[in-house]
Amino acid sequence: MNRYPRDMTGYGAHPPQAQWPNGAKIAVQIVLNYEEGGENNILHGDPASEAFLSEITGASAWPDQRHWNMESIYEYGSRAGFWRVHRMLSDLPVTVYGVATALARAPEQVAAMKSSGWEIASHGLKWIEHKDMPEAQERAQIEEAIALHTQVVGTPPRGWYTGRCSNNTVRLAAEIGQFAYIADSYADDLPYWMAFDGTDQLIVPYTMDCNDMRFAIQAGFTTGDQFESYLKDSFDLLYEEGLAGAPKMLSIGLHCRLIGRPGRAAALARAIKHMKSHADVWFATRLEIAQHWAATHPPRHTPRPSEMDRDTFVAEFGGIFEHSAWVAEGAHALELGPTHDTALGVHQMLVRTFRGAPEEKRLAVLNAHPDLAGKLAQAKRLTADSTAEQAGAGLDALTDAEREKFVALNARYASKFGFPFIIAVRDHTKSSIMAAFVRRLEHDRDTEFAEACTQVERIAEHRLLQKLGA
Repeated sequence: MNRYPRDMTGYGAHPPQAQWPNGAKIAVQIVLNYEEGGENNILHGDPASEAFLSEITGASAWPDQRHWNMESIYEYGSRAGFWRVHRMLSDLPVTVYGVATALARAPEQVAAMKSSGWEIASHGLKWIEHKDMPEAQERAQIEEAIALHTQVVGTPPRGWYTGRCSNNTVRLAAEIGQFAYIADSYADDLPYWMAFDGTDQLIVPYTMDCNDMRFAIQAGFTTGDQFESYLKDSFDLLYEEGLAGAPKMLSIGLHCRLIGRPGRAAALARAIKHMKSHADVWFATRLEIAQHWAATHPPRHTPRPSEMDRDTFVAEFGGIFEHSAWVAEGAHALELGPTHDTALGVHQMLVRTFRGAPEEKRLAVLNAHPDLAGKLAQAKRLTADSTAEQAGAGLDALTDAEREKFVALNARYASKFGFPFIIAVRDHTKSSIMAAFVRRLEHDRDTEFAEACTQVERIAEHRLLQKLGA
């Protein structure tokens, strides 16, 4: 089957109500990445020095060499930056993304994290790139990271974030089966569920925009004021959405060696003060958010059209276009994926097939539709969908005079155009249907053929919305 694995729809226009505790209008989640001592370094058995997220502009890896400047920049994060951030945020719930080998080289910092009640999630075994790592090796490193984390922290991690991940990372972490959440995603403002071989895994998305990493890249922040302003704007808009009834989550990403510098730390302090000045703000760890979401919005197991085999798909959707199963057959052969597992997603694929068909096949679909209030309706020989649609517009309760008028209009229309009058009756009343009948009789054949096809597509949309929901 031709399947596209990415979900480009998500929650769509109607995200779920987060129901944050105590009616909070926003959940603020602060992450402190602890990577110092776990970065690329030949002392750690790596082939070269680190080159990522430092003060050195245009840094490059030094093969087979230590990079003294790079090392000392990372050391600033563990020696000074961590403690400045800890003093500033020790009264708030914080999630630490802890690289296991870095935590193992930070006994005092780990003790401080634990004394503040911070959540310590796993940030992998080492702060290195995983994109080219063989699957078996990455799986082994995840398991080793969990074991080392447990030895150092005293409890296994409940959350996972690799960061410099591969296409296998989320699946491999989910297969472990012990994580309340995985954060290797930037796809939403709310948590969401993914399934891997029948296992439900909660994803709590992270951020790269409200993130001090932008101090270390060219297209980023230069001054603390820029970071402060961006955090405040992000908070204010999400808070406003929460007041309007759609609360979200604001993730903030920090790094000891970056935000720990005085000029940046001052900006963070001002931004946090701004957030604290608002009522109904829930500062939470990622684990608290994950636990709340799992309890409030557990995974739903509904049939996914993109995962159906051909026969099942046609059985489910073959009647959406009246007596024209070939439309569903053609749709199933297209590039279906998770983003099509909605009424509008299935509709798009069905209408693509319909629109791409030659005129004679589309004409056959038109002719498969019954007359409005015609003989088939009187004989109760309509499909269940057609029966409900016509009844919804009152066409099953016509007066004799009204029925005679419909019969006459049906005859005139079919004689002129060669197919029955088709209209999405769910969009109309009995009187507006009659008015449309009269108006459309004035069309030329090409115009009316196009209009009839549009109405067929609209009927299909209504049927799918009723079947699958909005």
